[in-house]
Amino acid sequence: MKTNERLKASNLRVTKARIRILDILEARGMPMAHTEILNLAQDIDRVTLYRVLDSLVAASLVHKVQGTDGTWRFCAHEDDGQTCPGGHAHFLCEKCGQMFCLTDQKIPHFELPNAFTVSHKQVLILGLCDACHHT
Repeated sequence: MKTNERLKASNLRVTKARIRILDILEARGMPMAHTEILNLAQDIDRVTLYRVLDSLVAASLVHKVQGTDGTWRFCAHEDDGQTCPGGHAHFLCEKCGQMFCLTDQKIPHFELPNAFTVSHKQVLILGLCDACHHT
């Protein structure tokens, strides 16, 4: 599905900034930090980027995961309807800092007491990526 169609299907207004940012995230195929996105979308200011990312996360077109350094990274995904958006583990390379989605490693469902509500779940695996392992 084309980017503008995905935005419309998610009840988001189609804007140049939303198209540009979602296209960047889909092309990359792995979680990206704000600074990485800004480097590729130099025509978009920081405030617009934050607002667009928030709207894409709220619309379940993008998920976010926090690294051990506190940096949020964003990744486009298809919502499969069975799990929460981004309901998979992530791998963070401790050498190069790249983060990878491990889409085949689903986060388990947790049974919580009735008064508890989940706002966010993540599983983050740390180590060396293939490229860094061989250098």
